[in-house]
Amino acid sequence: MKLMVRAHDLGVNGEENIARRLGELGLDGVQLVAYKSIDDVAYEEGSITNKRAEEIADAISKLGRIALLGAYFNPVHPNPEKVERGIAVFTDYLKLASTFGAPAVGSESGSYMGDPWGYHPDNASDEALSRVTEIFADLAARAEEYGTSIALEGAFNHVLSSPRRLKTCVDSIGRANVKVIIDLYNYLDISNHASAFDILDEAIELFSGNILLYHIKDFVVEDGRLCQVGVGRGELDLERLIRRINLDDPEATLVLEGTTGDDLPYAIEKLRSIINSL
Repeated sequence: MKLMVRAHDLGVNGEENIARRLGELGLDGVQLVAYKSIDDVAYEEGSITNKRAEEIADAISKLGRIALLGAYFNPVHPNPEKVERGIAVFTDYLKLASTFGAPAVGSESGSYMGDPWGYHPDNASDEALSRVTEIFADLAARAEEYGTSIALEGAFNHVLSSPRRLKTCVDSIGRANVKVIIDLYNYLDISNHASAFDILDEAIELFSGNILLYHIKDFVVEDGRLCQVGVGRGELDLERLIRRINLDDPEATLVLEGTTGDDLPYAIEKLRSIINSL
């Protein structure tokens, strides 16, 4: 298994500093959201030149690889200008993916709430699913032209609110270059967290062989709701989680998400211990 982190959770900025921290922490690579971790990159179409992408990739590749380019946007945002901007940036990253050495560009499916991407009753509609499928089908076609893939991630309050609904979207697109990101925490809330491993089993069974990577998070229950905490500081049975993933794919890529600061080396040590015991 490969253990990685989101670059902007490392607490540093710039590709040289990202690479340095990867070496210090003994990590295998990053999920790179360039506009969140590289000073001179903005969330705008055309912000990264091919030369700049080469420079970033060369620096990071000295100590790790880029498992995913993040260009997350809300495809059902009520402001159409934000949707078009998101599509434009995502497409830019598709063009640059091979230069970065990344296998895919990823996004979640968003919410009609707009900002933040919280619960909205229309997210569960057939119209929402159709709209998300249409947008990502077009992006998957563009990705194919550039020789790369897209990666879709579901979440409880978003349009792709369950592994089954994500599966419907992926199957409807019907292209081999549509991969998935499994983030178990994303699918959980106070009503279903006790069934977390049933949800994980379903996700793995639905997408086995097509899972690009797993986001690894942890949580506690406070005041009747789930609260994310650093990995290893919460209630999730991490050993059970890693063993279940390993059962399906011993070469899986695990990406720490939302674990920062002093919690990061603790989480890495804990996960490495579990991985080494497999």
